[in-house]
Amino acid sequence: MRVLSAADVRRTVSMPAAIDAVRNAFLELAAGNFVLPPRQIFGDGAVLVMSAYHSPTGTAVVKKIGIALDQVPAIRATVIWTGHGEQLVADGTSITTLRTGAVVGVATDLLAAPDATRLSLLGTGAQAADQARAVLAVRRIATVTVIGRNPDRATALAAALTAEFPEVSFTPGTSIDDAIATADIICCATSSSTPLFDADALPERVHVNAIGAFRPTMRELPRDLLATADLVMVDQVEAALEESGEIIDAITSGALAQTALIELGTALTTKLSPTGRTVFKSVGVGCQDWAIAKALAER
Repeated sequence: MRVLSAADVRRTVSMPAAIDAVRNAFLELAAGNFVLPPRQIFGDGAVLVMSAYHSPTGTAVVKKIGIALDQVPAIRATVIWTGHGEQLVADGTSITTLRTGAVVGVATDLLAAPDATRLSLLGTGAQAADQARAVLAVRRIATVTVIGRNPDRATALAAALTAEFPEVSFTPGTSIDDAIATADIICCATSSSTPLFDADALPERVHVNAIGAFRPTMRELPRDLLATADLVMVDQVEAALEESGEIIDAITSGALAQTALIELGTALTTKLSPTGRTVFKSVGVGCQDWAIAKALAER
C-alpha cells in the first residue's frame, strides 16, 4: 500500500495534467465505461462517501469526505484507489480541490470565448486557488479580480496567486457586481445559500462556472441566468438533479427544462458554438477522483 500526502499529490499531478485526466474520464463516462453508485450522504451532508468503478480496467476509487463549513479547510477527505493488485491511499482534500479545478478547466476550455482575458473569482476558500489555476491553464488570462467578503482574505489570496503567476494581474475586492460587469469568465466558489448576483449584472457574452453549492439548500446562481443562458452544462444530470440547489430550483419553478441540460461528457463529443452566456454547474462525480487517483498511481 502506498500512502500519499497532500504535498505528494501536488508534486505529482500538475493542473494541466489533471485537466487532461479529468477530460478523458468524462469521455469514458459518456462511453458508459463507469459504474457510479449514488453518493451516500450522512448527517445532512456532513459526511459523504463517493465511489467509481472503471469497467475496462477493473480499477476503482472510494472517497470519504467530512464537511464542516466553519472550519478551514471546510472539506477533509481520504481517497482509496485499488486495481492491478495494488492499493493507494491519498489525501483526499488536495485531490478534491485539484479535480474540481480540473473539471472547471475542461468546461471553460469548451465554453469560454477563445480570446477571454478577464477572470472574476468569487470566493476565497480552499477551492478558490485551483479555480484560478485551471482557468489560467486553458486561457490567456491577463487580469483576475479576487472577490471575498473578508477583504484581508481576498488580499492574501491575490498575493499568493501573484507569486505563483507573476505575469498575471490579480486585484482583490469585495464588490461582486463591479467584478462581474466586464468579466469574460466567472468562477463561483462559495458556500452561499442565496444567488451571488443578478443576471442583469452580467455581460452579454460571459462564461460562468459554479462549484460551491453542493446541497439542495445552497445556491450561487440566479434562476434567471439559468433560464436565459445559451447553454447550461452539468457534470452529470442525475447528480445535478439530486444535489444542485440552482438546477433543482430552476427546473422545479419551470424556468429551465431538464431536457435543456447538457452533460459534460456529451459536450466533449459535440460541436458547440455558443455566443452568449454559458453556465457550467458541477457538484462533482466519482470519475473525477478516479482520474486523479489513476494519474497518481501511474506516476
